[in-house]
Amino acid sequence: MARVVVVHGIGHEWSGPALMGQDVAPALRDGVRHGSGLRLDADDVACAFYGDVFFEEGTRNLGVPPWDEHDVEEGFESELLTAWWEAAAGADPAVPAPDEPGTRAFPGTGRLLSQRVRSALDALSGSRFFGTYSDRMMVFALKQVRRYMNEPVVWQEARARVAEEIGPDTRVVVAHSLGSVVAYEALCEHPEWPVTDFVTVGSPLGLSLIFNRLSPLPENGTGAWPGGIRRWTNVTDPGDLVAVVHELAPRFGTVTDEPLDNGLKPHSLLRYLTARKTGRAIAQGLG
Repeated sequence: MARVVVVHGIGHEWSGPALMGQDVAPALRDGVRHGSGLRLDADDVACAFYGDVFFEEGTRNLGVPPWDEHDVEEGFESELLTAWWEAAAGADPAVPAPDEPGTRAFPGTGRLLSQRVRSALDALSGSRFFGTYSDRMMVFALKQVRRYMNEPVVWQEARARVAEEIGPDTRVVVAHSLGSVVAYEALCEHPEWPVTDFVTVGSPLGLSLIFNRLSPLPENGTGAWPGGIRRWTNVTDPGDLVAVVHELAPRFGTVTDEPLDNGLKPHSLLRYLTARKTGRAIAQGLG
């Protein structure tokens, strides 16, 4: 079994573990070599793939529905969209803040909610970070996160995909974006795993909307430590708006938070993996 397991985030629905491995494994191996000089073999790295769990049986080839502002649900989806909007406004002067004149505040229902969502989608489409995302893809991302957090059939299968890749030789789990939530909860469920190091990149675990729904639930404002992990390194580009909260130590304890510059693609998994800081953290776990 692989010594390092990578857990992907949103946007890999049409892929698979072998196909992802063609890009992800070389990127990780390069990062480890850049950061430590350690040279990994191809079979040292595996990808835990769960992207297809969001498709209903027989619907995979239908693509993403033509979702727009009318399809964003009140509650978790609209709140996550607002968190992204606030983060974008704080990082990009071209993005108006949600409380500026002309915007409509949540909560709301019906027409009022759809108008607010439309304002949010328009604001995000004008940001440097979300500018390449279509409305339907932003709504698709919102629904993926909401479904993982709220639907047992989804989170159970996603965590099971991580478990399939963990073997007696696995020492490091590297997790990106929503995958960091999946991996964190899987590690909490399995303290018996031999994994010693957890490396999160572009992680939204510190966002209250997600943090307060984790399994196990946080106690007294502090999240549970993930299983038998000895070291947890969290690497985040300050411009990564999906992460929203860039430091996890205040939420989870002795996490080593490392800032990183990914250039024009702050949320890119491959750029996180090829970075020396990420490679150094992975190599530390391989001893």
